[in-house]
Amino acid sequence: MPDVRENTMALIARYYAAFNAMDIEAILACLTDDVAHDINQGERETGKDAFRAFLGRMDHAYSEQLRDIIIMTSPDGARAAAEFMVHGVYKVADEGFPPAHGQSYVLPAGGFFDIKDGKIARVSVYYNLADWIAQVS
Repeated sequence: MPDVRENTMALIARYYAAFNAMDIEAILACLTDDVAHDINQGERETGKDAFRAFLGRMDHAYSEQLRDIIIMTSPDGARAAAEFMVHGVYKVADEGFPPAHGQSYVLPAGGFFDIKDGKIARVSVYYNLADWIAQVS
């Protein structure tokens, strides 16, 4: 029988596989209804509806694949972290950022998670925004 750490690792792996497929329903299935989402250098959003809207904005402006994903968990499986490389294309200008014309970018990023009742209750994503801006400018 899998232990809680294995269950958490499998949950995070499913979340990232769904992200890479941009399968919004599969992503949302990994989340609690009141999920907290800490956007890189931005505000916290709460709930699946806000997360769905965020994914729609992301899919509109960016095409991203996450590669070389390494998942780590706390001994009790209640927290997890992942490190990965983002391979992306900037498709449409996002508000407050440089103009888009199909620029590609590659940058390291990380995600941090709280797990509650077998689902993701918090997602916090971090990457170097200055590096991304330099790559797409």
